[in-house]
Amino acid sequence: MANDRWDLSVFFKDEEAFLSTLEEFKALIPVVASFKGTLHDENKLAEYLRLDKKANMLLVRCYYFASMRSDQNKKDVANAQDLAKVQIAMQNYGAAASFFSPEVLALGKEKCEDFLRRNPEFSEYSFQLDQLFLEQEHVLSTREEELLSAFSPVGGGIRNLYAQLTIADGKNREAALSDGSKVTVTQANWSSLIAKTKKPEDRKAIFEALYSYYDDHKSTYGEIYNLTLQRQLANVKTRGYSSILESHLSGNNIPCDVFHTLVRVASTHAAPLQKYIELRRKALGLEKHRSYDRFLHLAESETHYTYEEAKQLFYDSIKGFPEDFQAKAREVTKDGYVDVYPAEGKRSGAYSNGGYDLHPFILLNFVGELNDVFTLAHESGHSMHTLYAEEGQPTLKQDYTIFVAEIASTFNEHNLLDYLLTRGDLSKQDRIYLLQKAIDEIVSTFYRQTLFGHYEYLMAQKVENGEPINYQVASKVMVDLYRQYYGIDIEEEGLKPLVWAYIPHLFNTPFYVYQYATSFTSSMLLYERVKNKEEGAFDRYIALLKSGGSDYPVSQVKQAGVDLTTEAPYLAVIHRMESLVDQLEKALNE
Repeated sequence: MANDRWDLSVFFKDEEAFLSTLEEFKALIPVVASFKGTLHDENKLAEYLRLDKKANMLLVRCYYFASMRSDQNKKDVANAQDLAKVQIAMQNYGAAASFFSPEVLALGKEKCEDFLRRNPEFSEYSFQLDQLFLEQEHVLSTREEELLSAFSPVGGGIRNLYAQLTIADGKNREAALSDGSKVTVTQANWSSLIAKTKKPEDRKAIFEALYSYYDDHKSTYGEIYNLTLQRQLANVKTRGYSSILESHLSGNNIPCDVFHTLVRVASTHAAPLQKYIELRRKALGLEKHRSYDRFLHLAESETHYTYEEAKQLFYDSIKGFPEDFQAKAREVTKDGYVDVYPAEGKRSGAYSNGGYDLHPFILLNFVGELNDVFTLAHESGHSMHTLYAEEGQPTLKQDYTIFVAEIASTFNEHNLLDYLLTRGDLSKQDRIYLLQKAIDEIVSTFYRQTLFGHYEYLMAQKVENGEPINYQVASKVMVDLYRQYYGIDIEEEGLKPLVWAYIPHLFNTPFYVYQYATSFTSSMLLYERVKNKEEGAFDRYIALLKSGGSDYPVSQVKQAGVDLTTEAPYLAVIHRMESLVDQLEKALNE
């Protein structure tokens, strides 16, 4: 096993072992179903909870193995088939266990809490049951839950359809450049290609080589997104939520006001963003600043990093933190746990997997840019969060929510940036380069992700109002938002209004992306307090990571010292943006 590839043998030594475990899981499905109508009996309830935990541990191992192996090569049909087998088994298990929620709710919260007090073996179910009773009004009868479970493959099918169209059937295209050369454009390299390109017509050619695929299939993407929205609307109608937004926030007890406050502050305080765009336009000598020009550097850095150098830079940046923190950083980046480089058919982007007492794994597409160093620090933050959660919580309370998931990752990025800005004497070029990096982090994580969350909300309102959804409608909303946030008319860019089709989160995990902005806001404030050596700040931060999924996320963040129900944290990000843009303007004029 190459050091730069995942060692998936930690899950299963071979295909036979994987299939054997999957069969073991599948054999539990009829056993689980046999408990239907019996959970009023405490002995049966205890027996069921033991069985459910065993089944989930088997399922997680099978799913991680199959999904990660498929991500290494989306074009491998056999791997895709194995993943499909796991997904089908997962759906069948969900259908077989659909009676659980209605029967437990019928017992009543008081009786369930008494059961947990008298049976500490099941204390790790306490928060899960609290969440269930929180959502009590949206849980249907046993028969109705069974019917809904029967349709669960449809939701997975919509996501798979997007993945198949985008990745499995996707074909990389060539861009013809002004010097007569041609370059193959991929999702992994297009941003770096644009960053290195001097001529506007070449940047346009690279951009259109990527987006022309979405243009060729825009009607299909429009219908897939329509189905994504219709599925969410069906869930709202069936379960009695007031809106699609509430259906996504309710389970984690996130007030809708948190979302609305974020959107309101970001969308009405876009002046620093627009000032930055205009500053860039002038500094780069552009007639128009196109959205894809955001990859252009205001100062050039010729530094190229090997993966080993990137790791060492990350390790050096955290030397001021306690040894345990440093040890976890090294643990999550050990050989076999990071799939490092781009490869044919490999999933684009980056992520960290982990939880349920399993060691976390990191996927990268490392090409040696400075951004790749930050991505390594970012994904390592996720994996370190997982290790802290596994250390601090029992198995079923380790899985932290998306809402807090981006805090540890962006904390590491804030720290790496400060480390780079403060080590030794910076040249003017270095200072400009890193100031741009700091600003771009706010632009991409706070403004851009809030824009996409705002987009989801407006599209959800349209489908709730019975308006037809197609690629033209989807693109028009995006045009309006880019004008509001960036002050850019993306209609002038031809294909850019199709950016919604380019964002997989809109299809795979609706109302996910706004949480990048809330997490960024939280991590920025937490990091500043740690950096300023505020008493207890680091301990509160680590306590947040160790709390895993044992509490509701807004409460977890508040206990760490950030109240996201108010405007103040978001305005702090805006003020940070204003300060950085002013510093950049000064540096450019020196």
